[in-house]
Amino acid sequence: MSPSSHNDPHHIHLNLNVRGLKPSATLAINEKSKQLQDEGREIFRLGLGQSPFPVPDILVEELKKNAHQKDYLAVKGLAPLREVIAAHYQRREGVAYRLDDVLIGPGSKELMFLIQLVYYGDLVIPTPSWVSYAPQASIIGRNVHWIKAREEDGWRLSAQVLEEHCRPDPTRPRIVILNYPNNPTGTSYSDQELKALALVARRYKVILLSDEIYGETRFDGQHVSIAKHYPEGTIISGGLSKWAGAGGWRLGCFIFPEQLHWLRDAIAVAASETFTSTSAPIQYAAIKAYEPGNELQQYITDTRRVLERVGLYVHAQLVEAKLKVSAPDGGFYLLPSFEHHKQKLNGRGILTSDQLSSRLLAETGVAALPGSDFGLPEEFLCLRIAYVDFDGTKALNEAAKIATSDPLPDVFMTRHAPRIVEATRRIVQWLED
Repeated sequence: MSPSSHNDPHHIHLNLNVRGLKPSATLAINEKSKQLQDEGREIFRLGLGQSPFPVPDILVEELKKNAHQKDYLAVKGLAPLREVIAAHYQRREGVAYRLDDVLIGPGSKELMFLIQLVYYGDLVIPTPSWVSYAPQASIIGRNVHWIKAREEDGWRLSAQVLEEHCRPDPTRPRIVILNYPNNPTGTSYSDQELKALALVARRYKVILLSDEIYGETRFDGQHVSIAKHYPEGTIISGGLSKWAGAGGWRLGCFIFPEQLHWLRDAIAVAASETFTSTSAPIQYAAIKAYEPGNELQQYITDTRRVLERVGLYVHAQLVEAKLKVSAPDGGFYLLPSFEHHKQKLNGRGILTSDQLSSRLLAETGVAALPGSDFGLPEEFLCLRIAYVDFDGTKALNEAAKIATSDPLPDVFMTRHAPRIVEATRRIVQWLED
């Protein structure tokens, strides 16, 4: 804070929980990238994790049909939408969900904020994790406990590490966040790993907030929720932003077990005094997104194929450049470690991941986020790469021409994701230089 700001009443009355917080890292790098592009720089936008694909036509048409919907809807959400969401998760997970278990919000991010607002316990976050979990807790004034996932485990939280965290204070109320496929790593959990985590969570009566916003993007289509193994203590978080390319629609949902309806009701009370209800036209249109149908399933299948092709291409190039990075299972992220090159990078004055990100952007035009934004130590040199800088519409149309049983050919990258190819080449060349 500058000296003059001490005399500014607007600064004096700023909540201490907010003072010092920076804007969301993902949004900040997106704005920085746009600014540099406006100045004439060629920028490869691997910072913001926004789906490159168009919203499916069938959903766009539904939104047009419902543009006239103008009424305030129920705080918990439109009943027919909640009903189809409950049915969707029941089909997928085999857990008997009902309409009353579902809460709709203007993006899952808002619902995550409200659950921390109304819940009295600690927030437990595996490291690394999405950039907004911890700042939300800080704004509210909640205790945040980071527990370290290990690089050798693909940055997945192990049951052993969760056990070690809970054992010293076994009755402490906690919400533990799991996110898979994961942002920032792109990795996911096996069914066996989820079973082991569920056993520990049940033993300590932990509430699991299972952030499955990328669930439908898992490349093999075999996403499983931990709610299948710990239904009574798991809240599933989902929405349209990633698998349907509809980030700007701002529609998210929480699915609660009956045992946690008290928490659902508390969030609804807070929602009634904040966002009131989620956009009516979008809720009506979203019904179609959760109804079973061949047209949407083909869209989902083809987006997975494209993301897998792009993700594995970037992964292979980075591994060849001696970067340590786990292969992605879904989503659109990689978290390469530059530690193998640390001595050389330190010699170039790059001592932190923030400096690594800044220098890479300045010297190559490739925008990526530093690992420190995701809870990793500043001195650990790594970046989160969002491999989304390509024309998703053209890539999707091309993928649709190739039989689902056939892999997308090597030439697919140069034809339909040339900016990803070039951005990856620049990262590798920058390291070699």
